[in-house]
Amino acid sequence: MATLKQISAAIFLAGLCSSLNAGAQSQSAETVKPAINTSIYNTAIGLRAGETSGLTFRHFVNKGRAFEGIVGIWPNAFGLTALYEKHARAFNMEGLNWYYGGGGHATFASQRTYYWYRYGDHYFYSYRADGSMALGFDGILGLEYKIKAIPFAISLDMKPFIDINASSGLYYSLDPGLGFKFVF
Repeated sequence: MATLKQISAAIFLAGLCSSLNAGAQSQSAETVKPAINTSIYNTAIGLRAGETSGLTFRHFVNKGRAFEGIVGIWPNAFGLTALYEKHARAFNMEGLNWYYGGGGHATFASQRTYYWYRYGDHYFYSYRADGSMALGFDGILGLEYKIKAIPFAISLDMKPFIDINASSGLYYSLDPGLGFKFVF
């Protein structure tokens, strides 16, 4: 299971790096810089805190449309989420945007459990390991504010999802989150 996690993470990071490299080659080095004194940006890298907590990467493919990837990290699992999002100005305020969209995810879990029990005067220690994989559908609805004077954006969103896995069947959650991103 650990090998599957490492391979999946390597594939995700390789794709992420190749898309960044392709975008960087199409622009001169002078145009790739932090988004300071503007409320518009092309790419963001940051952290998301919520049920799906982890690293997030967003890239706009054209005005108002973006792809976002989230590498979720939990104590015994990790997940890869891909989202397609539409962005629109919120409340006619510069730098404040609604975003909504959908996508999917894959989650890889390792249920490594150490436990002990007592039988009479003796204590027994045991170890149990099993793993599972889940696939699911995600939606997203959020509000993001790009701070004009510095290259940071703050977001608050709801990312409901449905998981289908072999070990426990169906799982769903609203998954609210708070994000902090460096933008350029």
